[in-house]
Amino acid sequence: MTLIGVVLSLVASFYLLITVKTDGVQAITLGSWPAPFGISMVSDMLSALLVTTTLLLTLFVVIYSFTSIGQERERFFYYPAILFMVTGVNGAFTTGDIFNMFVFFEVLLIASYLLIVLGGEKKQLRESIKYILVNVVSSALFVITVAFLYSVVGTLNMADISVKITEIGQPGIITLIAVLLLIVFGIKGSIFPLHFWLPGSYAAPPIPVLALFGALLTKVGVYAIMRTYTLFFTHNIGFTHEILMALSILTILIGCIGALAYFDLKQIIIYNIVIAVGVILFGAAQMNEAGISGAIFYLIHDMLIKGALFLLIGIIIYVTGTSNLRKMGGLMKTHAPLGWFFLIAAFGLAGIPPLSGFVGKLLIAQGAFQAGNVWGSIIMLASSLIVLLSVMRIFIYAFWGEPVELPKTNRKSYVRMMFPAIAMVVLSIFYGVGTEWLIPYMTDATDVLLDPSIYIDAVLKE
Repeated sequence: MTLIGVVLSLVASFYLLITVKTDGVQAITLGSWPAPFGISMVSDMLSALLVTTTLLLTLFVVIYSFTSIGQERERFFYYPAILFMVTGVNGAFTTGDIFNMFVFFEVLLIASYLLIVLGGEKKQLRESIKYILVNVVSSALFVITVAFLYSVVGTLNMADISVKITEIGQPGIITLIAVLLLIVFGIKGSIFPLHFWLPGSYAAPPIPVLALFGALLTKVGVYAIMRTYTLFFTHNIGFTHEILMALSILTILIGCIGALAYFDLKQIIIYNIVIAVGVILFGAAQMNEAGISGAIFYLIHDMLIKGALFLLIGIIIYVTGTSNLRKMGGLMKTHAPLGWFFLIAAFGLAGIPPLSGFVGKLLIAQGAFQAGNVWGSIIMLASSLIVLLSVMRIFIYAFWGEPVELPKTNRKSYVRMMFPAIAMVVLSIFYGVGTEWLIPYMTDATDVLLDPSIYIDAVLKE
């Protein structure tokens, strides 16, 4: 039933994507109230692309889960929790109301609280307490910040907030609210120095849950920063966007250190999530066409490639019985297809042309050079080498050298888990090779972020 539900949702999201491409931004205000009084749901090209990517990823993770998650966890509402979480994620991508964004954040967080603790292992219980505490604090801060914003502009509709802030110029209180929102979404998206909870919490749950968390949850925080910083806080970018840029570069550096420091499969890829968050936000902070277009390209690339990599390392852990690189070796002789697809995914993550990471980074670098941020661009490009080094280390340790003794595993289970993992890798290859066909969609998404009037007119139309 979950699979049928996700497939039907995916069909609907493709239809929505085509509708937005042909007819422009789609907006609906619930309860027959005129905007900005009713609660608006808005689908522009950016949110339509993210919703479609989310559902594609969820489809493959659900298929992967049939084999890998185990009956004990399935019995405790594993699949309903996934559906609830996807509802929250897609709701956050689609809402046109800042308070409703908070509500959808809570929906996805409540589902993630269940998923992170499912199975009740000691490590999961320990990390889930930290995860819940951090998110409760950030949610409280979110509500307080929304209250501040409402007290200044008198509205919660995101298009209307943009209009009201433009009318009053951007006084100091609005800039303060921008920084508070950066803290709130920075905790969700794990920007430095607010990333401290992520490596431990994400390493605790089983691989399919980690794939969903790593590919989706941090991206909701990143999307929220991109949306608010291009729609609301565009009148004093010398301050707010400079802070965002400095933090994004520090996030990249911290992620690089973490990715090289560990010999644990999960931790290496988890710290690569942190690097990607920094790269995406560095592109968004440029506030020019190339930078934002690159950020959108890279955001969708990272959702796909992280999903593929987590599924692949899940298979490596299943086959070897460990996530410690030092206890592996010689898998190329016994599981060659796994090795080759991991290598392709690793190259894609590092941004080697013509794979999917290349175009996004190229555009972000172009945007940074245009904006005069040469050093930031050099750091971001240099991080690609660290990313490549970290994933190649996995490849060398796990697949080269003398084969180690492997625990007995079910060959059928291995084959079943390979199918969705291979599909994700192939999808990421098409995303990189098919860049030319995707450019019109990316251009539409970039236009809405750079020109808020497109979004505002669609929502507030009479």
